[in-house]
Amino acid sequence: MFTENQIQELNEAFKDASPAEIIKKAFELNNETVVTTNFRPYEAAILHAVNSVENKTPVVWCDTGYNTPQTYKHAEQVIKDLDLNVFLYVPKQTSSHRDVVMGIPSVDAPDHALFTEQVKLEPFKRAMEEHKPKVWFTNLRQGQTAFRDSIGVFSVSKDGVLKVSPFYYWSDEKLDAYLEENNLPNEFKYFDPTKALENRECGLHG
Repeated sequence: MFTENQIQELNEAFKDASPAEIIKKAFELNNETVVTTNFRPYEAAILHAVNSVENKTPVVWCDTGYNTPQTYKHAEQVIKDLDLNVFLYVPKQTSSHRDVVMGIPSVDAPDHALFTEQVKLEPFKRAMEEHKPKVWFTNLRQGQTAFRDSIGVFSVSKDGVLKVSPFYYWSDEKLDAYLEENNLPNEFKYFDPTKALENRECGLHG
């Protein structure tokens, strides 16, 4: 378990480091790792960066079942091109079943918390329980939500896992250049059924 001081020291030391240097350091700290993805915009960057350092890192894909056809095509392309070691987690109910029972509730609806639990939180918890990672790579970036502005490159999740965000200080423009440089696709037709607003926290990171 990392102390607050250790996290602060890591963040100081790696504030200006490249994603590759940050990822290498994380593997030195502990090689029981996962990288999580939902194939939203810019996810190819984190998948490529981690895979370039350690190419069989488990990739946890929590698929809500509500992705657009474009996102599924994008996911398949990235998985194939990068030869990712993917573990797919889906909700216990199909989206067709849920559509009949509750549909996609609005953020203010009483069913919204249950919906988020079913499509996102439960599959994620199941993934983390099965893999039991000590290090969790994610593509969180500063400026996405107030909570995300407060964490830095290294942080500790509520379950005590070391969370590493190698692109934390990167702008969209820098990420565009990274994708281009590495011949990686991007995907903007992504749909998250649990968020009506882009800057809302999804529950996994808070």
